[in-house]
Amino acid sequence: MSVLDMSFTTMVLPKLLNMFLTGNNVISYSGCMAQVFFFVVLMVTEYFILATMAYDRYVAICHPLRYSSFMSLRICFWMSMTSWCAGVLEGIPFVLLISFCTFCRSNEVNHLFCDLKPLMMLSCTDTHTIEKVILGFGATVGFVPSVMTLVSYIYIISTILKIHSKEGRHKTFSTCSSHLTVILLFYGTVLGMYMRPKSSYSMDQDKMFAVFYAGVIPMLNPIIYSLKNEEVKKALSRIKKTVYFNPLQSNFGFRVS
Repeated sequence: MSVLDMSFTTMVLPKLLNMFLTGNNVISYSGCMAQVFFFVVLMVTEYFILATMAYDRYVAICHPLRYSSFMSLRICFWMSMTSWCAGVLEGIPFVLLISFCTFCRSNEVNHLFCDLKPLMMLSCTDTHTIEKVILGFGATVGFVPSVMTLVSYIYIISTILKIHSKEGRHKTFSTCSSHLTVILLFYGTVLGMYMRPKSSYSMDQDKMFAVFYAGVIPMLNPIIYSLKNEEVKKALSRIKKTVYFNPLQSNFGFRVS
């Protein structure tokens, strides 16, 4: 998850910041195709990584005594590698399909980075077949991790409801609350970005979702996961005790010119 978050921000934000600072909003064709490829790879990989983490929470809550055998280091390694391989295998046909398009309308991509939708809007080639193939690939690959995540949480919730004490239910649910929050952020953003009907399609909304997806969520994920960490809690409590800021007694200010 850490590698995914760093990869998303590295793929989009440095080039975007360079455009804002220098005004040079030009990207090469190969660089544009590279952005398409890595965006698809990272998105599909995150689907599978989140599903793997959901299975990890399922084993920890529903089969705690067998956790070490079900989720050994070797098994975790292969599940992680499978997630990345699925992302690469999905990214190759996507970038090949979009590279076959002929772009003759304009060379200006109305987006924050090279994404599939804005590129297909620039194509003068009939993209209906490409859209169907992409939709088929996306639905097939997205279906497996989505079902795996859903089934894992159905078992988790049913197990939590069987716990008699309120404190026990709260403590058990808190072990997967961070992961569930990240899932809701990820799926909500992806569904809002790609599953809207064409009648409500707006490029400005896509740009907002892209900023949230490529910048905000990778920034929030470490915060969400670290809030349950006891060492982080102790460090924050120490900071609260030692740091005190009084704006009335400080020299902090700014000038408007």
